[in-house]
Amino acid sequence: MNNEDVIKELNAYLKGEFMGIHSYEHYIQHATDPDIKTVLQRIQREHKEHAAKIAERIQNLGGKAVDDNGTILSIREGMLKLKGVPDTTEDILRNAIKGQEMGMKMTEEIVRGDLDGESKQLVAENLDEDMEHIHQLNDLLH
Repeated sequence: MNNEDVIKELNAYLKGEFMGIHSYEHYIQHATDPDIKTVLQRIQREHKEHAAKIAERIQNLGGKAVDDNGTILSIREGMLKLKGVPDTTEDILRNAIKGQEMGMKMTEEIVRGDLDGESKQLVAENLDEDMEHIHQLNDLLH
């Protein structure tokens, strides 16, 4: 595996992080419960930290990090917005959980086998945090 392959995979992952950041912005804008809004803001901040770490790793490998989620994910993001604004706190939490789960699944497909050890470790740490986000959101839902 060469750095170009790793950079390509990390950039694909980074696009997903940007989609997550944008999704959380949407949820935050529509959250009416201040406690829920605070949790959503913290999770969004952690996704921004994930993106910054991955961008730095890409740069350290000699690549250029993408700075948005790309055309395909932008279309998918737009389609999600067309579904409408979540009406309730429960809808927001359910959508956030579903988004986290989708993001984790996409990440696992993207990075399956095409990363060096250090990059794999970085993504694994982010996925662990993503799983914790799901647990936190589920706790709020129930």
